[in-house]
Formats: sequence, C-alpha cells, structure tokens
Amino acid sequence: MTIPTTPLTDTITVFVRELRPVLRDPFTVVFSLVQPLVFLALFAPLLPEGLSGESTLQWFVPGIIVMSCLFATMSTGANLLFEIQLGSHERMLVSPLRRSSLIVGRALKEIVPVLAQTVIILAATIPFGFRPHVVGALGGLLIISVFSVGVGALSYALALVSKDRHWLFWGVQQTVLFPLVLLAGIMLPVEGGPGWLRTMSLLNPLTYVVNAERALFNGVWDTSVVAWGALSAVVTAVLGLWVGIVTMRRAH
Repeated sequence: MTIPTTPLTDTITVFVRELRPVLRDPFTVVFSLVQPLVFLALFAPLLPEGLSGESTLQWFVPGIIVMSCLFATMSTGANLLFEIQLGSHERMLVSPLRRSSLIVGRALKEIVPVLAQTVIILAATIPFGFRPHVVGALGGLLIISVFSVGVGALSYALALVSKDRHWLFWGVQQTVLFPLVLLAGIMLPVEGGPGWLRTMSLLNPLTYVVNAERALFNGVWDTSVVAWGALSAVVTAVLGLWVGIVTMRRAH
C-alpha cells in the first residue's frame, strides 16, 4: 500500500536528503568561507576608521556575512551538476516526489550552512572587537536565510539549464558574483562613487540586504532600511523559487 504524500512531506524528504552530506562532511561549509575570511583578514585592515560613522569591523563584518552567504549559495548548483553527471538526479526525477519539492527542499537546505558560516564568522571576529547586537543579529539572520533560499534556487536552476555545458554555469556565476558584491558596497562604500555607479547600486537587490544587515547587527532600528532589506530578500526568494520550480518541472 502506497502512503500518500503531500508537498510538505516531499519537501522535508528532499531537505533531509540534501542535508545529510553537509552533516557528514561539515568541511564543505568551511571551504566556502575561505574567500570571505581572506577578505576579512587582509582587506579590513586597509579600510579607514569611521566608515559611515562606524568602526571598521562594525561596518565590514555584516557585509562579509552577506558575502559568505552569496558565495555559498551561488555555487551550490555545482552539487546538482555533479548529481546530473552521476545519474542520481535522473533517478530523483522518476521518483514519486513532486518536482517542485526537489527544488524547494534543496533551496531550504541552504539555510543551515549559511547560519553555520555566520556563527563561524562571528566567533572569528568578536575576539577582535566586533560587537553584534543580539536581537538585531537574529533579525539579520532571518533576512539572510530568506535571501539564501532565493539565491540557492536560482543556482540550481542555472545548473539545470547548463547541465550539458558546465562552463556555462561557472561562467555565469563568476560574471554575476563580483559585480553584485562590489555594487552592494560590501568592500567599499559606493556613496562617494560616480552617479552611474550609485544608480547601479540602487538597482542591485543585494545592496538593500547589506544595508539592512549593517543596521541590524549594529542595533540601529532604521525601519526603512530594514524594510527594504527584508523586501529584497523576500522578492529574491519568491523569484528564485518560481524560476527554480519552473526549470525543474521542465527537466527531463
């Protein structure tokens, strides 16, 4: 007798399946932190004090947390490419699981490594003077989690589209990644840049997430900044899941 399933149970099944390799090999979480930690160690000392009226770490660390989230979730589609190459993804497609759950469960899994990376970054920076606001940091983690779901879903969709051309996945990922980071003002403030650069920054959804994280981690309850950051995260999540589900349903 076949036990009927629901979209929720299918999603949980996929979530647990995708989370097991992370729990078995937590080094993968640390590996994607290498670049953000290098930037933190070598770039932060070059920044002047008093950026946007804050100390260097108070301004820079929240941006690095967002960077680590972006780096991890944008490259997560590589795992799906590997599964496609091995043939395990095709076996999932012919399983009774709903195709929408295949992308939603994978995307929700991204929350766990993102939160783990954030804890590692906080543990590495607090001894050097970073002082996160506890309540604000919890709000910031919620926004990051929602944002990571959307970016992760888009990464999986890109992997499905480029399954026969792996170079396309890495080419698009690298082409998009660093402009997003630079235009969001993670490395340097964009306020003093030329007009065209400031305009492009305003069109970058990551900008609003970074601004919200800086406000929340520093305990600055700027309703407008936090609201725009939360809205950007939600829109990214909804758009990413929609694109991912449509792409997964068309997969064959």
